[in-house]
Amino acid sequence: MQPVPSQRGEMSQDSAHDELHRSAVSRRRPNRSVDPAARTSKRAYDALSASSVGLELGISVIVSLVIGIYMDRWLGTTPWLMLVWMVFGLAAGFRGVLRAVARAERAAQENEGG
Repeated sequence: MQPVPSQRGEMSQDSAHDELHRSAVSRRRPNRSVDPAARTSKRAYDALSASSVGLELGISVIVSLVIGIYMDRWLGTTPWLMLVWMVFGLAAGFRGVLRAVARAERAAQENEGG
């Protein structure tokens, strides 16, 4: 005869409760002092992210031009696929620029808000 387990297998005694949080959890953090090293690291990350925008724009245009040139040579449609792919590359690059601007604005609002 096997012994009956004394537990139900949950990791903690509180896991049996349906209520997960006893108090409301807000997304806004109270004004706490933030470690200066963390603040400096966040600023460095934001600056690095903003500085990579030009590189992202250039790389997207160059890669799309290379794809267009090779497709033109393969299919014999000399300037047309290169131009189409260049437009795709510009659109992708500007999309990256707009996303970076939105990300920088969100970071600025978070820094102002606390």
